[in-house]
Amino acid sequence: MIRSLPEWARPLLVPGGILVAAAALAAADLPLPPSLAGLRSIAPTVVLGLAGAVTLWFNRGRAFVVALSLLAAYGGQRYAVDFGYTSFAAHAYYLAVVVLVPFNMLAALVLPERGAVYGSSLRWIGLIVAEVALVTWLAAWGQSHYTMENDGWIPIFEHWALRAPPVPLVGRIAFAAAFAAAVWRAYPRFLALDVGKAGSLVAFFIACWWIDRFGAFAAFMTAAGVILLVAVLQESYRLAFRDELTGLPSRRALDERMRALGPRYTVAMGDVDHFKKFNDTHGHDVGDQVLRLVAARLAEVGGGGRAFRYGGEEFTVLFPDTPLKDALPHLEAVRKSVEEYRMAVRGDDRPKSQRRGSKLRGDASPDETLSVTISIGVAEPKASATPTEVIKAADEALYRAKQGGRNRVSS
Repeated sequence: MIRSLPEWARPLLVPGGILVAAAALAAADLPLPPSLAGLRSIAPTVVLGLAGAVTLWFNRGRAFVVALSLLAAYGGQRYAVDFGYTSFAAHAYYLAVVVLVPFNMLAALVLPERGAVYGSSLRWIGLIVAEVALVTWLAAWGQSHYTMENDGWIPIFEHWALRAPPVPLVGRIAFAAAFAAAVWRAYPRFLALDVGKAGSLVAFFIACWWIDRFGAFAAFMTAAGVILLVAVLQESYRLAFRDELTGLPSRRALDERMRALGPRYTVAMGDVDHFKKFNDTHGHDVGDQVLRLVAARLAEVGGGGRAFRYGGEEFTVLFPDTPLKDALPHLEAVRKSVEEYRMAVRGDDRPKSQRRGSKLRGDASPDETLSVTISIGVAEPKASATPTEVIKAADEALYRAKQGGRNRVSS
């Protein structure tokens, strides 16, 4: 079912599920036993603090800013409401939260990613500490000198753009700008971490909308932290088991899959013909284009096969529970698909950015087209052969395909 969804929609499943769970908890608003009464208030602090620690550990600068901003917002707002939801302190903190948190996220998303364990993280920590200190001072000063009934502050808080709660107009504009930046960063690949940042912002917006209902506020603040945590873990898994250049599962993912195979399967080893020539003649950028082309074609292999990048210009296609004779037609179809494709070479004036290049694709005729071919070797287990031995046999078949003239499938 998940595989039938569009590629861009799959990363939305986890944040969407977490938001639905938070909404269900907020709607139920079930009372906790006295021994667990404090769990509701401490859960967002623990989850957001853990999200901050994990993003720092994995050196994810933008996600770290999001986690730290949310943690500061939750702590400050919980402190302020001790004075009462209608107090000056609560209103001052609320207005600051709905503007400053989206502003921090917007700035982090617009600025380049510089990691979280270097000097840039200290600047962000300093900024957020300064924001908290300034808002705390203003709230404390206003609380001690004025009340909400005092004429000096009524015009400010009753202004139509600042009237709250729910989220005032200035806060909605700030949220919209930050969310647009999050979508811009996520497009066109919609990686889990980019989608997670947008999802945590949505959860925070909903939490701010229900600021006067502590159960709902805490549930969605916790959800924001959980979304961010899961997104970082998904991103770490992707980096460990996905090849960044081609998008295919990596050799580590192949090793994991091979351990779970049954007695019947087929392994194919593919290699780009004359790949060194592409690099020497046209440069490494064109070589990368060739690898992405071959990977895209291999990813479409039928018959239940799944493609992996083995390393360099080598690829592996694994057919679980499939004998060699049934896998051969699908491999031949892939080989032919690669051979018939004419790859347009990106000119020197073509943007290197995938985002900009995709917008210009098709606007002008290419400077040159190249024909790419691949050789494939195929093997299946015999007797008590181990997966390593089967891969070696497929590699030997690949060598025979190369020796036989390339651009062919050999078993």
